[in-house]
Amino acid sequence: MRNLAPPFRFDLRSLLKRARQKVNSQVDGVSINLPFVAFNVRPDDLQQSVAREIVIRLADRRVLNAFECCDDCIEKALESLQDIRSELVEKQVAMAKMTDSPVYLLVEFMLEGIRQFLTFEQHLRHPSAMSKLVLPDSLTNHRLPEQREQYFAALEMLRAHLHRCLLQIAKIADIQIPKIADSMRYDDAWQLEAYEKPRLPDGVNL
Repeated sequence: MRNLAPPFRFDLRSLLKRARQKVNSQVDGVSINLPFVAFNVRPDDLQQSVAREIVIRLADRRVLNAFECCDDCIEKALESLQDIRSELVEKQVAMAKMTDSPVYLLVEFMLEGIRQFLTFEQHLRHPSAMSKLVLPDSLTNHRLPEQREQYFAALEMLRAHLHRCLLQIAKIADIQIPKIADSMRYDDAWQLEAYEKPRLPDGVNL
């Protein structure tokens, strides 16, 4: 892990608003912690099964297990993120009847982080492509040093985001995250400066 300042902030306020609606809905069960909000859930067998598959599949992905040091490594990390994105979308399709579940919310939390990272990464290479969310077919193989520095900082922020989401999903799955090396793991304390602060109801403090 590298201690790098976030080059942008994730805007997940709409998802955090949905998460706040789950506060106090359960007084016991598994405690789920997200930036600025926490709530309890009691997952059923189906949610646990989906959560276990997500944890096992994602923990093996390259982007969560290797540092990047060159342009070729960067491209491989971007490919790995696209693979993660595809797998998560497939899981959302499988959870079409569970859209109000905590697992679905956590998957969307991960997906939105990836989308915003890819948008930022595109802006670094092609400022005019800021409105596009899908990587172009032909990638630019050379990045200026300042572009690499911002890319690495953004990737570090995304890695921490994905890992901490995975920690919450692992709670629902009731398993430990396998395979990820200790040097690539993060604690469960969210980096709040990497997130846009949501507006809270009157009388609610962070």
